[in-house]
Amino acid sequence: MSSLQKEAAAFTDLILEVFQLNGLLLQAGDRLSAPAGLTSARWQVLGVIDHGPATVAAVARTMGLARQSVQQTADALVDDGFVAYVDNPHHQRAKLLSLTTAGRRALRKVEAAHAAWANRLGASLAPGLLAAALEGVRAARLRLEKDLTPEEGARET
Repeated sequence: MSSLQKEAAAFTDLILEVFQLNGLLLQAGDRLSAPAGLTSARWQVLGVIDHGPATVAAVARTMGLARQSVQQTADALVDDGFVAYVDNPHHQRAKLLSLTTAGRRALRKVEAAHAAWANRLGASLAPGLLAAALEGVRAARLRLEKDLTPEEGARET
């Protein structure tokens, strides 16, 4: 890392911290969602389609994941009765994922657990610190999105 400039080293430190945070958030999400029969991945898919039925591809785009991984999760959710495939009026083959009553009930249970957890953790951190962290992570995400857009092209080092 000695060849990295100061800013590049700081950005790399941010990346590593976000990776660690992501792993911990997935563990916490698994704990929060397990009583409802879900995992973090399943919770995320239900959260996306709670806003309305969507194709697996649309869910994957929203979550920033590969369609194949979301397809596996969606199929498991269907098998467990949390979602159903319904006809898509805009596309004959690409079915829409739609929440079932059991899926909506499970999602609400996880949302209640999440609210209590987020209230507890959020209250333990200074509001200014949270706001600054959010601003920094959002700025990094937006810059990375811009860097990866086809118009810009991915930057090579």
